[in-house]
Amino acid sequence: DFVEQNYVTLKKANPDFPILIRECSGVQARLWARYDFGKEKSVSVDNMSAALVAAALQTLAQSKH
Repeated sequence: DFVEQNYVTLKKANPDFPILIRECSGVQARLWARYDFGKEKSVSVDNMSAALVAAALQTLAQSKH
C-alpha cells in the first residue's frame, strides 16, 4: 500500500534521490538506508500499514547513522 500511495509523491519531491523498490515473494519487507562512509541501516516493515512505513522511512531519513 505504501508504494502505491506514496511513490509518485516521493519521486516528485526528490527527483535525484535514488529510490529502489524490489518486488519478490517469500521475503520479509525491509527498508534500507545507506549513509556516509558505507554505513547501512535496515528496518523491517513487514505487515506494517502505509502510515507506519512512512514513519519508519522518516526515521531512517533523519538518522545520521
